[in-house]
Amino acid sequence: MALTKNIVEMMNGHISVESERGVGTTFTVDVTLKHTSGGRQFDVDIRPQDIKVLLVDDDEVARQHAQIVLDEIGIASDICSSGAEALEKIRLNHARHEDYNLILVDLKMPDKDGIEVTRMIRKLHGNDATVIILTAYNWADIEETGFQAGVDSFMSKPLFASNVLHEFQQALQHKRQSTGTKTEKVDLSGKRILLAEDMMINAEIMKQILVMRGLEVDHAENGRQALEAFEASEEGYYDAVLMDIRMPEMDGLEATKRIRALDRWDATQVPIIAMTANAFDDDVQRSLQAGMDAHLSKPVEPEHLFDTLEVCIRRARQGGGGA
Repeated sequence: MALTKNIVEMMNGHISVESERGVGTTFTVDVTLKHTSGGRQFDVDIRPQDIKVLLVDDDEVARQHAQIVLDEIGIASDICSSGAEALEKIRLNHARHEDYNLILVDLKMPDKDGIEVTRMIRKLHGNDATVIILTAYNWADIEETGFQAGVDSFMSKPLFASNVLHEFQQALQHKRQSTGTKTEKVDLSGKRILLAEDMMINAEIMKQILVMRGLEVDHAENGRQALEAFEASEEGYYDAVLMDIRMPEMDGLEATKRIRALDRWDATQVPIIAMTANAFDDDVQRSLQAGMDAHLSKPVEPEHLFDTLEVCIRRARQGGGGA
């Protein structure tokens, strides 16, 4: 009830209660709502289940309310209470290639305000995610500064599901109209993959999956063999390395560090992707620190693997390696 009362008061409303022993209790909520005409049509069709949201707000009540609203219409959301925590979540999810496509950021927070957080998000990961600033205040004075920092839209608190979908659609449509370009697709056919996997059954399954997509695969049974195979290859021979983490003789983390340290240009450019059952945030951190570009959890869904390979190979071509 305390949460409900706070939400109603945030909407400048009033809640009252009438109770009679043996009969029951009636709660009445009075709020003033704006009249809205029929919504406009968008070229962008969005299903709630396709939206992955990160909600950033230092107010616990506001976070809980927003998550409840999103859950009710089937939108999956993660929550955090500060800009620093948000940036870490974004970085780890990016390494898993499970990026947020919508980030809702409170304007007023103690460590970094919403505009500064947005600026840092854009610096880390570009313009892919839609960022919407949430505020209970008038934003006219800061709107231009926000747009320059990379904010896509502003939205009033408290949160309503229909508003989220509307603003997200608007932002996506604006992005498409302003860029007018599509992401270059990478043809994986003929690409050479070095697969480091000590479990033979897992290696055979993965080889079959990759070969079905037209990739060429060399198999190493442990990290040491993977390092030796990479050292023995011509520069630029391998387009990507799929690296298990837990292997005998040399694990995937050590093999990755040694590949990155080799004195050849492709050692720093070749995408190295972790494929492991170790799925906790600490495991992802260790993969990134070793020099890996992405961290996929086993069992890996084939299309997710192919999407990750396409993204990593495209970035390597452009000289922009890293997660």
